[in-house]
Amino acid sequence: MKHLLGVVFIALLVNGALALDSQLVSLVNEYKKNGINAIEAKLEGYLSDKDYWQEILKNTATDYGYFEDLQYLFVSDKSAPSLNLYQLNDSKFTEIGHSSALVAKGKGNKNREGDLTTPIGSYDITARLTGLDQYYGPLAFSTSYPNVYDQSLRKTGGGIWIHGLPLNGNREELNTRGCIAIDNEILKKYDKVIDHKKTMLITYEGSLKPATIEELAIVLASLYQWKNAWQQSDLKTYLAFYDEKDFYRPDGMSFKAFSNHKKNIFAKGESKNIRISHINVSVYPNESHRNMFRISFMQDYKATLNGKTSFSSVGKKDMYVVLEGNQIKILSEK
Repeated sequence: MKHLLGVVFIALLVNGALALDSQLVSLVNEYKKNGINAIEAKLEGYLSDKDYWQEILKNTATDYGYFEDLQYLFVSDKSAPSLNLYQLNDSKFTEIGHSSALVAKGKGNKNREGDLTTPIGSYDITARLTGLDQYYGPLAFSTSYPNVYDQSLRKTGGGIWIHGLPLNGNREELNTRGCIAIDNEILKKYDKVIDHKKTMLITYEGSLKPATIEELAIVLASLYQWKNAWQQSDLKTYLAFYDEKDFYRPDGMSFKAFSNHKKNIFAKGESKNIRISHINVSVYPNESHRNMFRISFMQDYKATLNGKTSFSSVGKKDMYVVLEGNQIKILSEK
């Protein structure tokens, strides 16, 4: 609740509002009449409104997306090939490093293990690796390839890293097997700067379509609309956010089975409370040239039935969506 109040008060300040702003007065009056739950409903309305997000995003660097829980971003153009490192401060990206790089010789996106191709997409940096064979330089950062969207396309392989060059100076190959390799001194410099747990990698080939404020506003508003439909057990609205044809779950559940599963859960009549936070929305380069985004966030889910907790979970959610008109369509999630 405190998070929601904070978000709306920030929005009011962005609009130049002070204590007597009409929206703020309306919220206070609603609280006096109907209590905190009524206020929460109004605040959720703001978060589900595209206009709210357009206002919030006005002074934000949006080329790569919208980030609440990110400090650093690697961006690699396979066609150059190159690797840039950006730092995110006060909603602005500052380039703190640019270098040439070695990538795999394969063109396009990675499809299978051993195809000597560097993936295209958006990935977390999952670990800092040391004590490796000298071939990989002083250290490496591992990535989350293959993510759940890659899995939906039956892509295979793994061990995609950002690493250095052989410590013995013997690097005869001009390409990697799928990784991104850079100069050792530059890699060590990056290692002193970044927190890998707060770092992502976006890879593309040739050109990268920047996200617009309009697109991100739709994605963020849709995310809260999806969450609210789920919380209110509005099955029809909830399922409308999913791509019936291309939807994929790691457990292999078809969209029809998923729909029936949710129908049965919603029919229980549980009271649900769902909080989402630490939202990151990144552009998602892809070989199909669809207008895709990756959404990751922390999800705190609690369900009660007859006054008793029936289910509870807290964890990171990863969602891959395509933007169609004024709504997202969820392709895969985990």
